[in-house]
Amino acid sequence: MNSQVLAHTWYMTQRQLTAIIRQPVFLAISLIQPVIWLFLFGNLFKNVVELGGFGTTSYLDYLIPGIVVMSALGSSMWAGMGTLEEIERGTLNRFLTTPVSRNALMNANVVQNGISTAVQSVIIVLLGWAAGATYPGGAGGLLILVVASILLGTVFGALSNALGMLVRQRESIIGINTFLLLPLTFLSSSFMAPSQMPSWMRHIADFNPVNWAMVAGRSALTADPDRSLVLSRGGALLVLAAAAVWLSTRTFRSYQKSV
Repeated sequence: MNSQVLAHTWYMTQRQLTAIIRQPVFLAISLIQPVIWLFLFGNLFKNVVELGGFGTTSYLDYLIPGIVVMSALGSSMWAGMGTLEEIERGTLNRFLTTPVSRNALMNANVVQNGISTAVQSVIIVLLGWAAGATYPGGAGGLLILVVASILLGTVFGALSNALGMLVRQRESIIGINTFLLLPLTFLSSSFMAPSQMPSWMRHIADFNPVNWAMVAGRSALTADPDRSLVLSRGGALLVLAAAAVWLSTRTFRSYQKSV
């Protein structure tokens, strides 16, 4: 049974990846914002490291993990729109009449989102390297950063899928995403060192999963990573991702009963 679920998941994942590959314009557009952050913010705030607390003399080195994580967040939060589109077209309902595993229908969204996030993260890292960023943590540190971004993308992608099946309205998804994106961004260390943030913002950031991914990725990329920090933040993301996937699966079962 497990092998069947895996086979069905991979088949459904390939279907979704094929749809993305056939829309190269969408892939290009998804990288526009990270490129703007990289070259605009990287130059605009390059002297801010003189304030101290960044752990590096290069703001670009500090910024890259933030861009990788924010890109994972920004793309995964809209996963529910794809789910909603399949509901509106009747595609999802047609799959319910086939022998395909019900878990595979939802797991494919998670796997596809993870693969897309990984590819996007690698491209951003390469663009940062071309712009002059350095990665003292080496390949191991970069791998941890990518894994952290995938886990974060899984959290918000699964929650977005659950939201799409619950509300079934584009306006609701757009409104909720717009409401959450800026607070999640600025109540984290994405662009500013924690020591330069007001104390109340630092305390909130400690409970922000977006910040967990950034802290784990940044620490892993230093020459002397704090393993306890990487493991604690990464472990918290893993637990949260598992909970989000479980919730998404439960929501799908509720949807299945309603059709």
